[in-house]
Order: sequence, then structure tokens, then C-alpha cells
Amino acid sequence: MPRRLTQLAARALDRAAKAVLRPPDEPAHLRTGRKGEEEAYFWLRKRGYTIVARNWRSPRRKGEADLIAWNDGVLCIVEVKTRSTREVKPAEAAVDEEKKEELRGMAREYVRHVAGNPKVRFDVVSVYVDVEPPEITLFKNAFA
Repeated sequence: MPRRLTQLAARALDRAAKAVLRPPDEPAHLRTGRKGEEEAYFWLRKRGYTIVARNWRSPRRKGEADLIAWNDGVLCIVEVKTRSTREVKPAEAAVDEEKKEELRGMAREYVRHVAGNPKVRFDVVSVYVDVEPPEITLFKNAFA
């Protein structure tokens, strides 16, 4: 019973945050990225991911991990790629070798603060905001 109440409360807070919070004035490409991350966050939550960090940064590394979550006992480092059009290349193609190495380093930093030795997985979420509702695709275990 307490777990069910916690889940209901979390969902209510998620809906309230989505309805009330508005992004600050910022350039269009940053708004697009933020919208994609928001959409991915709620989409993953509905699919059983427990999000434990958003836009996580380490003082020892450059960059950030868009989302860090637990899914079926696995710690997931989730990179969200958002596009407003499909004209150039697929969103997920933007996760190049440099980005993968950055995410691997972020994962090592994050795991240092987690008890035990959890299994880690790298997921990529592509979000296209040119349609309503946005089209979201999850690439589980996108790279090692």
C-alpha cells in the first residue's frame, strides 16, 4: 500500500511539474533540447524507469549525463537526442565516439557514489518534436 501511494504521489507531481514549469527564455535549439529531455523523462517513467538524476555533472569531467535511471536493476546512463526535423540525419546518429567516451567517463564518476558494483547500461533516446505527440524511440544498450 505505501508503495502504491508513493507511485501515485510521484505521478501527480510529474503531471503538475509538466503543467506548471515553463522553460526560461533561451535560444530555440536549447528549448528544443530541453523539450526533448522533458518528453524522454516522462516517457521513460511510464515505462518503468526510476530516474535518479537529470543533467548530472561531475566536477572532474566535462559534459553531463542527460538522465540517470534504474531499469530492472541496471543503472542506465541515458543520452537524449532531440531534433525538430529529420532532414539532416537521425537524432541517435549524433552520439559519436567522442560522446560515447564522455558518457563512459560520466558513468565511472557516478558509479563511484553508488553502493555496490551495479551493472551499467548506456541507452539513447531519440525524440522528434516536429510531430504531436513527439515521436520517441529508445535504443537500449546502444553501446558498451
